[in-house]
Amino acid sequence: MKLNQLKAPKGAMKKRFKKGRGEGSGLGKTAGRGGKGQTARKSGGTRAGFEGGQNPFQRRVPKRGFNSHFPEIQIVNLGALDKRFNGTVTPEDMLKAGLIGRKDQQVKVLGKGKLTKALHVKANRFSESAKAALEAVGGKAEVL
Repeated sequence: MKLNQLKAPKGAMKKRFKKGRGEGSGLGKTAGRGGKGQTARKSGGTRAGFEGGQNPFQRRVPKRGFNSHFPEIQIVNLGALDKRFNGTVTPEDMLKAGLIGRKDQQVKVLGKGKLTKALHVKANRFSESAKAALEAVGGKAEVL
């Protein structure tokens, strides 16, 4: 088979309907645009949310909620690291293992769980208990 012999499967190519081609076509005269006015024009219409000059809904309704300016932090416990890793542990490794969900958010290691081997853990933050537990077994806590 050659490129010039390729053909779309039956029903894949639908013929474009031409509007404004006479009354008998079904969409003649105004071509489905209604009567006269702004929306009947070629580049007529308004932007999304425009309400004819009236104060739009998104400006009438009061602001709600709160957006924190503090970074979102993902938490990993030492016990989970001990079960899955040997040697050096980075946020990329934690992502592959499914311990964290996103690479772009900060990672904090907490001291919950038992640590039996020396790990070199790289993360954005460490709790005091996590640092102490890592150093107690000969590991290292490196802040990124």
